[in-house]
Amino acid sequence: MNDKAIVLTGGPGMGKTTIINHLHGLGYDIMPEAGRQIIQHQVKTNGNRLPWADQRGYAVEMSQKAISDYDRVLKTDRITFFDRGIPDVIGYLMLCRLPVSNDLWQAAKYRGYHKKVFITPPWKEIYICDAQRRQTYEEAVATYDVMQCVYEKLGYTLLAVPKSTVENRAAFIADALRKA
Repeated sequence: MNDKAIVLTGGPGMGKTTIINHLHGLGYDIMPEAGRQIIQHQVKTNGNRLPWADQRGYAVEMSQKAISDYDRVLKTDRITFFDRGIPDVIGYLMLCRLPVSNDLWQAAKYRGYHKKVFITPPWKEIYICDAQRRQTYEEAVATYDVMQCVYEKLGYTLLAVPKSTVENRAAFIADALRKA
């Protein structure tokens, strides 16, 4: 377990990236969301490993990136906030009704994050679609539900980030970590 690797998870469009970017502005290290980076790269290079074209291939790309990002952070001694973690790939596969390999479960178990995982609950008022986020709000809620189940199954304690300003949300996370 790496107590300096802190995960923010939840459904898409619930403010995770905004919080992560705010924490970065406060001086914390961050690991951006792998999925969005992969989509941007695949679109730019005319690739097809996209959630709407090749779900299995997209999941492979995400798992490789998530594992690589985790391993890279192990070499530092600084707190790093992750915009999603390895268990999120498991959740994605489950949402797509695709099999989850034993290797991926093992990667999620043996590359542990801080025991407290922060989850952003569904918040319709801030949800928007964009070029990379094509899910409906209902799909975003389903993603939240499956992420909650996966992280709990792996033994993490989930803390719901309150619906508030980005400053208050970041302060909630910092306070919870100080109390850990």
